[in-house]
Amino acid sequence: MSIFSKITQMFNSGKKQQEQNSQGTPQVSGPLTLETILQEFKDCFDLDQYTIPTLQANLLFFSHQIDKPTYERLVLGPLQNIRKEELDDLLQQSQFIHASDAVQAVQGILQGAVALFVEQGVFLIDTYGPDKRNIEKSESESAITGPHDAFIETLETNISLIRRKIKSNRLKILKFRVGELTKTEVCVLYVDGLANMEYVDQMSERIKSIEFSSLYDGTILTQLIDDFPNALFPLFQTSERPDIAVSKLNEGKVVVIADQSPSVIIAPSSFFEFFTTPDDYYNRWAVGTALRLLRYMAFIITISFTSLYVSITTYHYEMIPENLLISLTESRSRVPFPPIIEALLMETTIEMLREAGARLPTKIGQTIGIVGGIVIGTAAVEAGFTSNILIISVAMSAIASFVIPSYTMSGSIRLIRFGLIILSGMLGNFGFVAGIALLIIHLSKLTSLGAPYTIPAAPLKPVDWKDIFIRGPFWSFHQRPTQARSSNQDPNKMKK
Repeated sequence: MSIFSKITQMFNSGKKQQEQNSQGTPQVSGPLTLETILQEFKDCFDLDQYTIPTLQANLLFFSHQIDKPTYERLVLGPLQNIRKEELDDLLQQSQFIHASDAVQAVQGILQGAVALFVEQGVFLIDTYGPDKRNIEKSESESAITGPHDAFIETLETNISLIRRKIKSNRLKILKFRVGELTKTEVCVLYVDGLANMEYVDQMSERIKSIEFSSLYDGTILTQLIDDFPNALFPLFQTSERPDIAVSKLNEGKVVVIADQSPSVIIAPSSFFEFFTTPDDYYNRWAVGTALRLLRYMAFIITISFTSLYVSITTYHYEMIPENLLISLTESRSRVPFPPIIEALLMETTIEMLREAGARLPTKIGQTIGIVGGIVIGTAAVEAGFTSNILIISVAMSAIASFVIPSYTMSGSIRLIRFGLIILSGMLGNFGFVAGIALLIIHLSKLTSLGAPYTIPAAPLKPVDWKDIFIRGPFWSFHQRPTQARSSNQDPNKMKK
């Protein structure tokens, strides 16, 4: 669909049709004249005005929003090579869309159209074609096997990456606009016959109800449509990989794409999906299962190792084997801080190193992470600032957090680790167990688009375990995930 169809048509109401968001319409006062439009774009230095004296015509456009070859082929070339009496015939061609009011003209210019002002009226010509990033592999979701393409910041390109993999008219796309200033285009994708329409309708309603001045990334959108805005965990899975989006659409889930965002939103999502990767399916099922179990083990290690160190060394020395107790006592004999302060200081240092490595250029960041960790760790032990066993514990927790494939989930888990350290330092093993209990209670009450967040553990759905806790062989997948509530449970067939 061309840009002018977007501007001139309002889609009919209904589940499968597009609805324009009221925030996407600019407020323009005055008649449709060149002076009115110029006044609306007052102090916009990037607005170009080109005059063709022989036709008494004026062109208004943003040069950085248009494709120059298209502009020369459809607009400038034809207008410069005709006489004034031939203009009426030229304006009958399909690329010239008559603008009915000033609002339509302003919105067309903002979306990359060239506005032509002549005696016959104002016409819009589709020349949209700003510079965009090439399709490359994802930096945050690296792939060892399988496809290496990733989404970019252009909505049309991202939709095309999905269309290349789903060549079916069952793939439906609803479009909305969000943000009074940014007027960001947001698309809701689902497969007709697989997706539960309750999820589609609920997602559409949440997007339409957003009252926010600017939306420039999908991760912001997830926070605006969350079931629980104050939840510790991400309630919607995000991904930069088209193969993940396609697999979730095939499961009967809903995918949301926001313009200018290189990641898509997948809903509903469960807690356990954040521990899966496409590599699980591209490898043999036994290898995929082993890798998945390794990630769950890493999750347990990263939230518990430092907390248990603090708890045991503060209150429960009787739990330490005798040989290790002697070594630990010698190591801690020179440390001036109690275990909880010692652990919080080292964990904070590790987080600062991690953040510094992420923000600095790649080569410098790697050097900071490796050299900084070795130098600071060694110096801290030799100076009696911390014990060597805590250094091992903190290092194990840090490494385990990198095993978790989702960056957003990894960040939430690292935050929880600090809370468990404090509880363990105050109440010992009881505080650690109480913290884990509170964590489970918090997880159990969460929902994603109204669906249980901890499914298939709670509510208990053992039929889904073969693709959650393990990666079963493909022949064992007899139905789609329970959370999707798909109307077609057969994963290998589409209903007529």
